[in-house]
Amino acid sequence: MSVKGFAPLTIAVSFALAVLTPGVIGQGPDPVRDTGDYLYRFVIVQAAPGKLPDLIELYRSRMPVIAAGGDELPFVVRHSQGDHWDLCIIYPSGSFSDYYSRERVAKRQAAGDASGVPNAEFARRFYSMVSWHEDLYAAGPPLEVFREHVRGMGLAHFEMLLALAGKRDDLINERQMENVFNRERGRRGTLIFVHDQGAAWDVITLGVYRDWRHYAEYETIPADVSAAAAKKAGFASPDAVGSYMRTLISTHRDTLGPILPMGLAAR
Repeated sequence: MSVKGFAPLTIAVSFALAVLTPGVIGQGPDPVRDTGDYLYRFVIVQAAPGKLPDLIELYRSRMPVIAAGGDELPFVVRHSQGDHWDLCIIYPSGSFSDYYSRERVAKRQAAGDASGVPNAEFARRFYSMVSWHEDLYAAGPPLEVFREHVRGMGLAHFEMLLALAGKRDDLINERQMENVFNRERGRRGTLIFVHDQGAAWDVITLGVYRDWRHYAEYETIPADVSAAAAKKAGFASPDAVGSYMRTLISTHRDTLGPILPMGLAAR
């Protein structure tokens, strides 16, 4: 089910329940374009020991082939702090029917063959360099929103979350509320990606910053500004933001890392 299919009902129900939820007051976010029904494929990879430089070069050298195949270039982040993976590669895909259409598959295959490294050989090299990987297909914002979000940025912050049973829709709404909270205090919001197929993550959010200093600027925000922003977003206080989110999840993983200057980020 696409995000567009359930978001209005989700928000209405979540707001009704918020009145009864500790730390949340009966006000929520205005509609924003943080998510949507555009399909993205996340490839999350842990390199084999000593193989990360080779793996990065494998992706870097594949960018012209991806472009020749008519696909959008991926967005690539290298791990610095957080979870165990080394690279997260996000492929803008549009929809299953478009991405896997006969014409698109044929063009992709022809581009690989013309490069001298057919797709099957690329896959063989990939698996020779990788100890662990998972794929997730997720619904997210329109492509132009994604491009604008990451343009000129150098650091990415991923939050990957598993919702408790029956809490996925509330979790999506909480992520939107947190975006309102951050924007009201002068911080950047995140993009929200919602599980469709693949790995277990129910929701992934992507925040981006110019650098580590930009990321750390939240520490300079006055307490009264954060308090007002929390109430505007529907939270009782700034301290309630994280505690409310944790009533909705079973697992939460944070990862920060540099955005590699290849693919979509090189434009």
